[in-house]
Amino acid sequence: MNKQTVGGVLIALVLGGGGGYWVANYLAREGAVSAVDTGMTSTEPKVLFYRNPMNPAITSPVPAQDEMGMDYLPVYAEQDVRADNAPVGTVSIDPVMVQNIGVRTTVAVQQTLSREIRAVGRVDFDEERLSQLHPKTEGWIEQLFIDKTGEPIEKDTILLSIYSPQLVTSQQEYLLALNSLDALKESPYEEIRSGAEQLVSSSRERLELLDVPEHQIHELEHTRSIKKYLHIHSPFDGVIINIGAREGQFVTPATELYKIADLSRVWVFADVYESEVSWIQSGDPVEMKLAAFPGKAFSGRVGYIYPYAEASTRTIKVRLEFDNPDLLLKPDMFADVTILAQRKVDAIVIPAEAVVRSGEREQVFVVREPGKFEPRVVRLGVSSRGMVQVIEGVAAGEEVVTSSQFLIDSESKLREVTAKMLKMLSTQPGGDHDQGNH
Repeated sequence: MNKQTVGGVLIALVLGGGGGYWVANYLAREGAVSAVDTGMTSTEPKVLFYRNPMNPAITSPVPAQDEMGMDYLPVYAEQDVRADNAPVGTVSIDPVMVQNIGVRTTVAVQQTLSREIRAVGRVDFDEERLSQLHPKTEGWIEQLFIDKTGEPIEKDTILLSIYSPQLVTSQQEYLLALNSLDALKESPYEEIRSGAEQLVSSSRERLELLDVPEHQIHELEHTRSIKKYLHIHSPFDGVIINIGAREGQFVTPATELYKIADLSRVWVFADVYESEVSWIQSGDPVEMKLAAFPGKAFSGRVGYIYPYAEASTRTIKVRLEFDNPDLLLKPDMFADVTILAQRKVDAIVIPAEAVVRSGEREQVFVVREPGKFEPRVVRLGVSSRGMVQVIEGVAAGEEVVTSSQFLIDSESKLREVTAKMLKMLSTQPGGDHDQGNH
């Protein structure tokens, strides 16, 4: 094989090395790389030729220097037996040099990993925890006990008292039914006693349907005195967000007296891009941060993914649900949300910085033993917060390089190229290694 052919093959193989010439020359001058880098061992290394440290296409059969005064690097003969079956491209570096060039490593671990989808969210009321109070009959507001919006209330708090002729009439009918039952309960006729009891039951049910509080019905039964004004109570703990009537106002069933919201749980609406929504599922965990509470994170979950897109933004609305026991989350606040989608449990995880990406493939360097680094192609999964899932190529507990791997990668590629070139030379004895132009 002539010099031009060897040079052409070598250039094609090392184009991806990216600075490998400088790195290889530096490591070789420092004595950092041993004779087993190509996966071979040799008791008496034999120099086949010398190559230009800046351009392996230029070789020489004898020691030489380039225009910059840099010595050509020797290329040794291949031995038949591989050292401990190390893959081609494995790099051995002196431990002192490992420390000098700042090589750091970490262990691949198993943990839960998720794909992170970030969006801006807006806090809103939980629609299932809103209540609009309307009177069941016409009447006049006698007194407002709760007269300020934003005021917190507890369940069964008296909100207002109302005068309604229909309520007064219903009380009178109930009292008449009670008096009739008292007079007829000793009747020897079953039909008469049963009719009196049914009249009491229907009269009481009417009061209940008109939202007369239970305590006022009991008071009516004991005192037998009609109440002119009846109370309306809060149905649950919450906050008053609207008051629709004032004292003395005539109201009808169409009048909204109060609007009450339970803020112990809130919804957050976020807009997610079409390309990301396929990763999200109901129940995925969510983290949220607000400018109002620096350093504090709120945990929630995806509640619902809306089945339509926003025409103007081409995004999909996602409803997130958060518990809010301290009432820190207030409707219409804006927040930064992170949806932890596509959760992978017990995934093998390494730092993303450990991956060397060459466009067509991803690889890492695994520590086989102190100072020896093996290149290994990996298949990656989801990534999150600087960590990436390894689907194939690295096992849990293996140690990978996380810094200065580009130096190791350059030398590894050069060793791999050299091994391939030596294999080609071995098939053509007596190949020409005349010195190239330099």
